[in-house]
Amino acid sequence: MTQIRQILEMNAFDIRKGGAGPVGRRLANLGAASVLFYREPIEMVSASGAWMVAKDGTRYLDFYNNVPSVGHSHPTVVAAVTQQIGTLNTNMRYLVEVVDRYLEALKAKLPADLSNVVLTCSGSEANDLAMRVARRATGGTGFIVTETAYHGNTALVTDASPSALKRGSLPDFVVTVPAPGSAAYGADIAGGFARAVEAAMAELKRRGLKPAALLADSIFSSDGIFADPPGFLLPAVQAVQAAGGLYIADEVQPGFARSGTAFWGFERHGIAPDIVTMGKPMGNGFPMAGMAARPDHLAAFCQDVGYFNTFGGNPVAAAAGLAVLQVIEEEGLQENARVVGAHLKAGLEEVAANAPQVAEVRGSGLFIGVDLCAPDAPERPDAEVTVKVIDAMRNAGVLIGAAGRYGATLKVRPPLCLTRAEADRFIEAFAGAVAL
Repeated sequence: MTQIRQILEMNAFDIRKGGAGPVGRRLANLGAASVLFYREPIEMVSASGAWMVAKDGTRYLDFYNNVPSVGHSHPTVVAAVTQQIGTLNTNMRYLVEVVDRYLEALKAKLPADLSNVVLTCSGSEANDLAMRVARRATGGTGFIVTETAYHGNTALVTDASPSALKRGSLPDFVVTVPAPGSAAYGADIAGGFARAVEAAMAELKRRGLKPAALLADSIFSSDGIFADPPGFLLPAVQAVQAAGGLYIADEVQPGFARSGTAFWGFERHGIAPDIVTMGKPMGNGFPMAGMAARPDHLAAFCQDVGYFNTFGGNPVAAAAGLAVLQVIEEEGLQENARVVGAHLKAGLEEVAANAPQVAEVRGSGLFIGVDLCAPDAPERPDAEVTVKVIDAMRNAGVLIGAAGRYGATLKVRPPLCLTRAEADRFIEAFAGAVAL
């Protein structure tokens, strides 16, 4: 039986082995909370664009994470942050023009009815706040998430993040549904996923609970990247809204032009979300996140407890966020994600056609999932093959990570500035890795 993998164990150094030098130093400082990429961790010293440089001088093409969304050390973002931190940085209790300028620029990208934005420091905080707002707005307490979802690490959000659990079970107020792929729903992904969500609501009712929200990352990143067909998510969202619940669109990973065909993942599905959360790519590496909500929903929540975040929405974060929006627009990065992403996906599909250990290539823009399998059994995910491919690509100077229920999906999400030549470099490294 294929083993289910916990998200922090994927492509990670086993801290039980201990270590010396920089690894030992990190373990001594963080202890059991240490999480390091790769079975042989890399000490990084610099990065630019889509490239990172290790202490030993090795240059790596970074396809691993979408935090530096417009490119590592982007000069526009660097200049904005440097100028602002040298001028003023404080909390949200003062009027600082750059903060409201950023909020207005961000709101121009969002549905008009989501006119209140609360800025936080992390996607975890944003999702935690969204869940609390949803409970207050609906009077419900139950949440529906996918089986391998990851939404953050506060106490409440961890309860709604099945992939974060190493042991134990989810609380009664959380019900899971299979990820929206053909393995679970066949050809009718939209109908099958909607019926699964309706069954989850029925299960909450059986437990004596009312649904507060469907909380879903709109490209299902941790589940293994499920983007198509566009529109499949809408019937499930409509079912939840018809039952009095909300849809929280977790855009922490798919947002900010990554899908190429839309600025937000939910836009690809024609959805009007009730709450949108965002994070990682907002500040291109500067920690910032946020939640957008309807004024009536936020006002109802604030009648009970209010909300304040000392560092959320500080002027330096606002300057970073404004610079990111500027770069996406001026450099045409959404269109670049669409065009270069389509080229990358086509190249990976061409490799897959001649590689029996590649089961499927999925995704949109510069967010692609590649399922790896046992060479003689495409229906059986193979985490060991995945680890070998990841290590081989590292040896070829390319960084990539894993996702999915079984840790057998390559999670392809390079910076939005990726060039066609860099995409070709990745394809070449992938072809070599799966040929070993």
